[in-house]
Amino acid sequence: MEKVVLITGASSGIGRETAKLFQAKNWRVAATMRRPEEHADLQKIADIECFRLDVTDAGSIRTTVKDAHDKFGRIDVVVNNAGYGLLGAFEAASDEQVRRQFETNVFGLMAVCREVIPIFRRQKRGTIVNVSSISGLAALPFSSLYAASKFAVEGFSESLAYELEPFGIRVKIIEPGPIKTDFYDRSKEIAKSESVHVYDERFEKFIEVMNKGGVDAPGGEIVAETIWNAATDGTNRLRYGVNTKAMPALKRTLPEAAFRKIVKMVFLK
Repeated sequence: MEKVVLITGASSGIGRETAKLFQAKNWRVAATMRRPEEHADLQKIADIECFRLDVTDAGSIRTTVKDAHDKFGRIDVVVNNAGYGLLGAFEAASDEQVRRQFETNVFGLMAVCREVIPIFRRQKRGTIVNVSSISGLAALPFSSLYAASKFAVEGFSESLAYELEPFGIRVKIIEPGPIKTDFYDRSKEIAKSESVHVYDERFEKFIEVMNKGGVDAPGGEIVAETIWNAATDGTNRLRYGVNTKAMPALKRTLPEAAFRKIVKMVFLK
């Protein structure tokens, strides 16, 4: 019987590449996104079915998970990929921006997990793949809210793995470093305030470094391959890094002062 994967944020970037890869591996794909009508080309690919899903809408999640399960008769893997990065000085971020960052990156991911866990328990099998970030391990400047959301994903996933293992359910965390996707364009939001300009010079330096890293980085295909491996390797391995530039290892091994000095030299000077 063909296996089924449900992917959030499948309209572009990592999510789209993941949908195409699983389809190429003879899986059936529930590719979810906020506006499926804008992605008819993806819908035309055999064994890919596009569903409308907004991770900030609990009703949308509940309906789409049920519809996908009813259509395919099973769900074997869920990839929580939907998310975006809010960058800029924390002081410049509005309350609405703060809430939206967590509603999308954290609470939406949790809500999807809440809907699929009962399905996986009944099946006595299933894999949850949560896309985090290197920023969930080592926070960069001007990324306080994005990093906070990804630190939350890391902690949530690590604890959840213990809870679900007795039921045959695996939890995986994907931690990409710089990747050439629309994170550097459509999936990036800037926190700005007309009354706060004291951070502008350092922030511009940070954005310059980030954009350069995005240009030189590998594409979303490399993350899709890692997601595939995590979903199908049959192990209880929790974390999978992708192009992390050794930052997690440096943070673990260097004295804190030395690590922070490196981060400031790279991103702020």
